[in-house]
Amino acid sequence: MTTKKQIDQFLANEPIAMAGVSRNPKKFGRIAYEELSGKGLKLMPINPNLDTINGSVCYAGVKNLPDTVKSLIIMTKKDQTAQVVEDALAKGIKNIWIQQSSDTPEALALLQGKEVNLITKQCILMHHHPNGFHKFHRNLKAFFGGMPK
Repeated sequence: MTTKKQIDQFLANEPIAMAGVSRNPKKFGRIAYEELSGKGLKLMPINPNLDTINGSVCYAGVKNLPDTVKSLIIMTKKDQTAQVVEDALAKGIKNIWIQQSSDTPEALALLQGKEVNLITKQCILMHHHPNGFHKFHRNLKAFFGGMPK
């Protein structure tokens, strides 16, 4: 189960790479990227089909990231998650957040027994300066005791 300490540790390790940033501004991966970067989170987008997003360099894959990156948010399609996890482990990334709806049993099995700060079953938008729907959802989840402690 994810703890608040794990989330705080994850968010303290910027820049954070984000796999699954869509070129389509209406898809969740792009919306999340825009919202989080707009709130000051230093993100490094990953999409093999883009060179830049809003003036930021877009990396083709985890393998292409600078070695200094130690945190990764995974918002890929389920069939891509395990490969992204494998690449992250090979790269030495120690903080991995698999966004709800991207996690798979295969990807989680790859992380079993690894010394990685793994966050799952959480929405990043509820944990980094939430507003609107995500703030409401966070408050509702907190009211019912569902927020990480």
